[in-house]
Amino acid sequence: MSALESADFGAAPSAAVAPKIAIFLQNVAAGGTERMMLNLAGGIADSGAAVDLVLAQVRGSFLPTIPENVRVVDLGGQRTVRSVPALASYLRRERPVALLSALTHVNVAALLANYLAGCRCRVVVSERTTISKEAAEIKAFSIQAVYRLVPWLYPRADGIIAVSRGAAEDLSRFCRMPIDRIEVINNPVVGPSLAQRAAEPLDHPWFAAGEPPVVLCVGRLNPEKEFGTVIRAIAGLAPQRPVRLMILGEGRERAALEALVDELGVRDRVLLPGFAANPYAYMARAAVLALSSRWEGSPNVLVEAMALGTPVVATDCRSGPAELLENGRYGPLVTVGDATAMAAAIGQMLDAPVAVEMLKARAGMFTVAHASDAYLRVLLGDEFGKRQAT
Repeated sequence: MSALESADFGAAPSAAVAPKIAIFLQNVAAGGTERMMLNLAGGIADSGAAVDLVLAQVRGSFLPTIPENVRVVDLGGQRTVRSVPALASYLRRERPVALLSALTHVNVAALLANYLAGCRCRVVVSERTTISKEAAEIKAFSIQAVYRLVPWLYPRADGIIAVSRGAAEDLSRFCRMPIDRIEVINNPVVGPSLAQRAAEPLDHPWFAAGEPPVVLCVGRLNPEKEFGTVIRAIAGLAPQRPVRLMILGEGRERAALEALVDELGVRDRVLLPGFAANPYAYMARAAVLALSSRWEGSPNVLVEAMALGTPVVATDCRSGPAELLENGRYGPLVTVGDATAMAAAIGQMLDAPVAVEMLKARAGMFTVAHASDAYLRVLLGDEFGKRQAT
């Protein structure tokens, strides 16, 4: 892990040729957004920029994976909104050229902090999901208030990034702003470490030679992931063929999913082992990667699996899967919640998987290097063009 700086920022930095980029997150908990932002932080730092990873809370499963060339700044907060004054102080003191944030409540905090700081810093917000779907699910009044601020605050950002065309269109409608205000940039999914970590040993009896094929799901055990659909699909396949399901992740739906496994009588075929620090070793050995979400932004697990040559199936949810899979060219798309269709799609990929070369070529559109360059163009604005010209 890289060096840690507290909220007492010490002496003002000396002038440097490399532009300073700050990336603001609540923490580095085990989620797709956090993993992608760490990939991006490392990629931007590799390009020659000085990168500060500014955290409201220095905690999370991904702390050991923070790139060595990224400085961690601890705002010492308990909740993101309470970190706004400390973030404003950081911006006044450190004066980064640009501030990048991700996730809606973090984006709102970043924009408020920049206003409070009263200094000129380009603020770029990154929306990672279908915001209208997420907002509709919110029950807590305090979080509802955050989403009500989005149409007012987001248009004031210097840059707005969405991870898919569908997410951008949804955000445009939600904020009532022109679609051309929003940049669509593919996630920084594929880097050198992906294949390296996939090649690490995996000691699990399900992946031993001669064992039945394993269908893999990866993600938080939350309602929007709809893992019950895949469990029902495996139950439907059970009488026809030997196949197993493993769901890597943790979340509030664990008890309900475990109850469904027992209800369907597939305890011998379905396993929920919890969070895995290295899911790629499982992906590389799985027969199929299944995504069953009710909504997404741009599901990284599909790209990761394709990069490792693993066939994929997905629900045709808003938004992302249809774009990633080019409407079924790289893997079947099924209706959200349709377990019968999911079972058929899994069977199809077990019997006639998409060619490994095709999958890897498609995943090659989502490299860390490509995304880092695209993000820098938005973060630096006119300065990016000047740097490229020198």
